[in-house]
Amino acid sequence: MHTNLGTYQAVCDAHKWDIPDTFNIAVDVCDRHAEASPDKLALIVVDDSADDQQYSFSDLRRLSNKLANLLSGHGLKKGDRLGILLSQSVEAAISHLATWKLGAISIPLFTLFGEDALKFRLQNSSASVLVTDAANLAKIEAIRDQLPDLKRVLVVDAVADAGDTIDFWAEMETASEAFTPLVTSAEDPAFIVYTSGTTGNPKGALHAHRTLFGHLSGMELFHDFMPQENDRMWTPADWAWIAGLMNCLMCSWHHGVTNVAYRAKKYDPQAALRLMAEYQIRNVFMPPTALNLMRSVADIPGYGVKLRTIAVAGEPMGAELLDWARENLGVTCNEFYGQTECNLIVTNCQAIMAVKPGSMGRPAPGHSIEIMDKDGNILPVGQEGEIVVKSPDPVMLLRYWDNPQATVEKYRDGWLRTGDDGRKDADGYLWFVGRADDVITSAGYRIGPGEIEDCLCTHAAVSLAAAIGVPDPVRTEAVKVFILLKPGFTGSPELEEDIRSHVKKRLSPHEYPRLIEFVNELPLTATNKIKRKDLRDAEIAKMKNEKP
Repeated sequence: MHTNLGTYQAVCDAHKWDIPDTFNIAVDVCDRHAEASPDKLALIVVDDSADDQQYSFSDLRRLSNKLANLLSGHGLKKGDRLGILLSQSVEAAISHLATWKLGAISIPLFTLFGEDALKFRLQNSSASVLVTDAANLAKIEAIRDQLPDLKRVLVVDAVADAGDTIDFWAEMETASEAFTPLVTSAEDPAFIVYTSGTTGNPKGALHAHRTLFGHLSGMELFHDFMPQENDRMWTPADWAWIAGLMNCLMCSWHHGVTNVAYRAKKYDPQAALRLMAEYQIRNVFMPPTALNLMRSVADIPGYGVKLRTIAVAGEPMGAELLDWARENLGVTCNEFYGQTECNLIVTNCQAIMAVKPGSMGRPAPGHSIEIMDKDGNILPVGQEGEIVVKSPDPVMLLRYWDNPQATVEKYRDGWLRTGDDGRKDADGYLWFVGRADDVITSAGYRIGPGEIEDCLCTHAAVSLAAAIGVPDPVRTEAVKVFILLKPGFTGSPELEEDIRSHVKKRLSPHEYPRLIEFVNELPLTATNKIKRKDLRDAEIAKMKNEKP
């Protein structure tokens, strides 16, 4: 654990990785606390339509033990995959814990994913068990005949057993709470998070149990040396993403910090402020978009929010928003940087270093970050190139699931390639420049254009499509698509809306194109790949010319 030694350099100098040969995330973040402080509050589940539920660490150990026995009884064993299609909830949390106690591999899945997005992830991972709720069951039933490896679906709502669909809580009542977690190596796989890519389908980043250590280094700094007295964590980010699952839930549980679980169907800044005040939230992670939307709320100090730290990531945070947060929330936000494959590697920590508006911060202790040119040379201060991370590093993925070629291509001469461009200044601060891989950043989400394009091409009217991100004052970028229609179809507002609905249903609402342009041709390379950069450059130039 890092302590405040007064300066960034002193903290880095004192850092050392101390990773045991055997390690299990579930034992570390749950059972260890249940032994030491069994009644310590671990989780408060807030539900707008029901009473709050509170769980101690001993409650979570008991429930995750019962679930481990239940899953084992249905054949889940070491190395098997379990999908978790749930929002923030006690069921989502104990599903991860139980899976890890069995030595199996959990797969967080976003509840807003549509049928196509879920089908690919479940097929690719060969998940044998899925935990979900009634609201999402219909999507699974629609693709069930295309998921031959999926043997059991556990539903957390009260539903009658039907074939391979099982009432989660009814079976939990009969399961034993006596369970001995499997002794796992720190290098054993723990979870797969699917990440956006620019071509084709997403890739599954397979992470080991030791990734928790790699995350803690950055997390402790961007929360100004968590844990502190009365710390309490909440994030509007879904636990289906590595930011919500690891940055927030598991890292804070490592330190015994209480979490609040609340995931609104739609982000409401006023509701977020009321929640943070009522539940005495001290620590939050928010994308800058969430803070930008909060700026429209009047008299924010009047809500009585008393935050200690705000961590931000997903898009650069400028000086204006930084100043606004200081004035209205009383906190200097700590921006950080990472990606699904190699998370929390750069951070700010206002307690020991100046925060430079727009900078991602400095390398988190223990992580070595440089800027590399296209020939593999490490670049000097001030020059732009690709952000790379020295390997090995405990936060790095083990490999891409079932994609050895992509794994090989992720590294170069002992450095992990992020695919993002940046620069380093004379003080060692890192600055994000752009995405070399065309990934779109919108409202804190990283969106792969390839998945959107593949989905669009399943629409009856679409012959070819290209997706890019264009500047947006609220979301950082909005998704815009250029569509070449099939013969017999004509662009119209009605067709635009039908195409948007198509993407919302099959992928996810956060990926649908807000802007659609019908075109007669698309710029292609000699090998018939879409030249997204040409489209993006032309769009930005057009927007500049349209400004008064």
